[in-house]
Amino acid sequence: MALFGRRSAPGASPLDGVDTVLADLDGVVYAGHKPIPHAIESLNRAGETRRLGYITNNASRTDATVAAQLRDLGLASTRPEDVVTSPQAAMRLLAERIAPGSTVLVVGGDGLVDELRKAGFVVTRSADDAPAAVVQGFAPDVGWTQLAEAAFALALPEEEGGIPWIATNTDWTIPQSRGVAPGNGTLVSAVHTAVGRLATVAGKPETPIFDEAVSRFGAKSPLFLGDRLDTDILGAARAGIPSAVVLTGIDRPKHILASPSDARPTYILSDLSELFEPYPAATVANGVVTVGGAKVAIDGPDVRILATGDRQIDLLRAGAAAIWDTGRAIFGFRVPEQLYADPFHRP
Repeated sequence: MALFGRRSAPGASPLDGVDTVLADLDGVVYAGHKPIPHAIESLNRAGETRRLGYITNNASRTDATVAAQLRDLGLASTRPEDVVTSPQAAMRLLAERIAPGSTVLVVGGDGLVDELRKAGFVVTRSADDAPAAVVQGFAPDVGWTQLAEAAFALALPEEEGGIPWIATNTDWTIPQSRGVAPGNGTLVSAVHTAVGRLATVAGKPETPIFDEAVSRFGAKSPLFLGDRLDTDILGAARAGIPSAVVLTGIDRPKHILASPSDARPTYILSDLSELFEPYPAATVANGVVTVGGAKVAIDGPDVRILATGDRQIDLLRAGAAAIWDTGRAIFGFRVPEQLYADPFHRP
């Protein structure tokens, strides 16, 4: 059951009843250094009457640096405290596992180093300094040397007396202005392959980063905006927060149709401008799911499009509702290509 409930009044927009908008950054607000179409003006409009906060798994930069970028992009009122980062969530986990003031080996960039120092830990880059823990986060310049130092420090399993290993996040990819690039999950996997250990994860889809945001912003009725099912939407669901997946980042229509039951969004949006539109309810009559002018039905192993309607997003919504309501996995269906057509903006 969602902690904050689910809004489904006929004719309501996704923002109706929301007091706090929590947004992911990469793929939702920007891709690399470029703003996502419709994102800045939509967030500014939402922020006129609601609290805005940002939740990011990207550990490469400080909250102040992220806030400055958002201001430069046109979100002029953004402050560092409006940005909740996975390194901040990692500090909570670290404080539970090692003594204050301990030495921590860091794999990552300024965002992680800054939070470690603010939390009173001593930062090292070498396993030879006998660190009490390893904390790993994304940075563009992380290379073999840093990964090797982590592997050296983590050679002994924790259950045999080895030190803790905390990863800020395990996103496999990260949207950039030139396309999609490997994310922190690929780098964590490299260390895992070397040492045969699993990291404890601080950021999305785990709940500490969401709990921090809800507490910090005093949210009573939040809505989370994300572009990834496996981190953003799954994490929001675990935290009991309604969510909207926006098709401006990583996950595409075919991923939406195939999403597992624990990672399904409350809303499916082409872009953030649709936050203000009445969200069409999916209605079911005689086995036919209707959203707007789109109609989809399940016929044994076949997903059948009975009417395409005027908007591809409504056809996707109808198809998702029809497939999800069966309780069956996507690979059990024959799905027409038109249902997962992808005319939406991509990074």
